[in-house]
Amino acid sequence: MIERYSRPRMKKIWSEKNKFDKWLQVEIAVCEAWSDEGRIPRKSLANIRKATVNFERMSEIFKVTHHDVTAFLNAVGETVGEDSRFIHLGLTSSDIMDTAQALQMKEAAGLLLEDVEALIRVLEDSALSHKDTLMIGRTHGVHAEPITFGLKLALWAQEMRRNHTRLLEAKKVISVGKISGAVGTYATVPPGIEAKACQALGLEHAPVSNQVIQRDRHAQFVATLAITASSLDKFATEIRALQRTEVLEVEEPFSSGQTGSSAMPHKRNPELCERVCGLARLIRGHAVTALENVALWHERDISHSSNERVILPDSCLALDYILNIFTGVMQGLQVYPENMKRNLEITQGLVFSQNVMLALVGKGLSRQEAYKLTQRNAMQAWKTRTPFLKLLKADNEVMQHLNSKELASIFDYRHFVKHVDTIFERLGLLKSKNRTATKK
Repeated sequence: MIERYSRPRMKKIWSEKNKFDKWLQVEIAVCEAWSDEGRIPRKSLANIRKATVNFERMSEIFKVTHHDVTAFLNAVGETVGEDSRFIHLGLTSSDIMDTAQALQMKEAAGLLLEDVEALIRVLEDSALSHKDTLMIGRTHGVHAEPITFGLKLALWAQEMRRNHTRLLEAKKVISVGKISGAVGTYATVPPGIEAKACQALGLEHAPVSNQVIQRDRHAQFVATLAITASSLDKFATEIRALQRTEVLEVEEPFSSGQTGSSAMPHKRNPELCERVCGLARLIRGHAVTALENVALWHERDISHSSNERVILPDSCLALDYILNIFTGVMQGLQVYPENMKRNLEITQGLVFSQNVMLALVGKGLSRQEAYKLTQRNAMQAWKTRTPFLKLLKADNEVMQHLNSKELASIFDYRHFVKHVDTIFERLGLLKSKNRTATKK
């Protein structure tokens, strides 16, 4: 269990106390619906509303019954007295457990949405700050062509916006209750009771169910958490790669007095990002378990019940934790533009190879001819560490098609980032910057 890593609000949502409080909340909502139908006297309902859960007593009863819902009902019944006969009227255990669990997941999703929104704000602010911070783009881990660090962060922010949309949908899908009795036929509790109780609880009622709320809903919820965690894994992995000593373009926060190694005092490790990556793996594993829970026997079995007591709270707790960890990393991220510039130039201008090739094509060469001619000089530059531009100017075949002025104009970093503003405008980020400036 990773509960000790999470924030108090998320821990409270998945606490045993909150779970049993939710069970009681559902039971009372059903009793109120029955009372509206005239089945439970108003005087009895007033007494039922005062019911409490004695957790110590519930634990004592559980040792005998080995059934948590019957232990709960007996313990609650002792605080109500004779009117307790109306509690759980016509219901089965899953009516209470699944509906209460939906309330917990809905609360947890609300908190996770707040977390995601906070990270989006930080990413968008950082993207604007580094919109024009030039750095090398990499494919296969190898230098490709220049980008800006702000463009990288804008891409992350947009991905988190998609995660926000997915989480909103998942919240809607799991905000569903079920009060339909054994095997879902409403034989002992009419549909009207379900509709009233769920409405009072702020949930939709399942239009059809068997003895449980169908686990494709839960699978979608946990899968959404896993996708969000995987995005964080992706971002954190990038920071880890960019923090390598020989790269050192960014660095996660490192506070005064912090140590990176018990043996090597010089170490400044990306341990926060590594923590994010590690827990993302945990959440992805829980998504597999949630998918396995979809296929229950007949109208239900309880093979899902035991693991959901782990995967649902742990997935929410872990995601809440790494969202806040990574938001903190981004707030305190150290960015080194001078190192980005140094790394950008270590290939002696090879980043301009495509521009050279296209310029030759523009002069009438076939693409194959232009590619071969450009690659010949590029490989020589790479092998000898000679400036690419110098080799091109010394190549008579190249100079038959391009003069020195044309070559010099090709080697201009502004070519690569000329549309960055357009991308930011398309994402609405430049407008956000203007609004922020107005507020200040």
